[in-house]
Amino acid sequence: MQKQQETMRLFWTACALLFVLGMITQPQTVYEGAVYGLGTWWNIVFPSLLPFFIVSELLMNFGIVHFMGVLLEPVMRPLFNVPGAGSFVLAIGYTSGYPIGAMVTARLRAQKLCTRIEAERLMSFTNNSSPLFMLAAVAVGMFHNAFLGPLIAGAHYLANLTLGLALRFYGRRDPEVIPRPTADRNTWILRRALIEMATRQRRDKRTPGQIIGDAVKNAINNLLNIGGFIILFAVIIRLLTQAGFIDLVARALGLVLVPLGLSPAVLPALASGLFEMTTGTKLASEAAAPLLHQLIAVAMILAWSGLSIQAQAASMIAGTDIRIGPFILARVAHAILAAFYTCLMFGPAATLNQSLIQPVFAPLLATVQPVSLWRASLISLFLLLLSLGLMIMLAAVLVILTHIRVIVLRPR
Repeated sequence: MQKQQETMRLFWTACALLFVLGMITQPQTVYEGAVYGLGTWWNIVFPSLLPFFIVSELLMNFGIVHFMGVLLEPVMRPLFNVPGAGSFVLAIGYTSGYPIGAMVTARLRAQKLCTRIEAERLMSFTNNSSPLFMLAAVAVGMFHNAFLGPLIAGAHYLANLTLGLALRFYGRRDPEVIPRPTADRNTWILRRALIEMATRQRRDKRTPGQIIGDAVKNAINNLLNIGGFIILFAVIIRLLTQAGFIDLVARALGLVLVPLGLSPAVLPALASGLFEMTTGTKLASEAAAPLLHQLIAVAMILAWSGLSIQAQAASMIAGTDIRIGPFILARVAHAILAAFYTCLMFGPAATLNQSLIQPVFAPLLATVQPVSLWRASLISLFLLLLSLGLMIMLAAVLVILTHIRVIVLRPR
């Protein structure tokens, strides 16, 4: 084990030396990559993720996650084999985009609200591309076709939900057990959830002003960390492209994918998407290939998410015992499932979009580009709150139905 660690350290040392050599020999390329990465972070990532980072911190500090943990345990445990608190990660991961699902999962693990295996399950299927990125940036901005948005997003989310259902069998013999809330089991579940939230709030001795200030500070720190990764990988991709490494990766991918029927024209996009998602999707939309092949490439790139996003997720869980290996394997499975669902949905989705989606969504999507990202992030924030409300309503309905069934079946 120690020898393996020493070998890996030597490998990363060699990579660092090669990176320094590239910076010395190609200063113009490094500068252009850094400027591009900085612009991407400041103009896109920062305004789109800042509200979610702040809101997630506030909701966790005010005990909302503990409330949902008790209330939605009967929903999340049978479906995904994760605690009820995972419902918050599910909601925020499916409405905000990478890498906030990893960040919130790490917080749950740090607060002992889930086991390590449960955190690995949760992290693997709650990290998604942002819905606005798929509907607006990819469908409208890159493909110039609003009808493709629901197909791209539908295949992406359906694949990850399928992955979540399958991962319930991962690590089923988990020896670690998290104690459940000690409230009276005969108490109505909504009351137990409120008690758990109130207990959490009493334990936190900070004033509301301190909680808000800490939430903003933590959000900014996390975004600065993400910005560093984005700039770093933007420079690395420019250097690798200049060195011809991207073309070499494209040829290697062609050995596997071309025999399966995928057009060689999308291979450079897949090779770039292996490192950075946005660049890869842009190249896929411009490839001289049939539309289905372009969409398959986009589905695989969005599901894989790129080494840049995976490095950001790894940094989020660095202070915990969560392993990154299952997350990376899940990204491979997500890419395969997303490509499969794209093929499956391509024909029916085209007809359905033309007949049903045009009157409602097309005017909205057609005007997405002039809308500021701050406004777009508020739309995503509204979707998050809506999804949280719907999940809580679902849990309440299930509780009421269970209560009614107990009353009806009770012997008289």
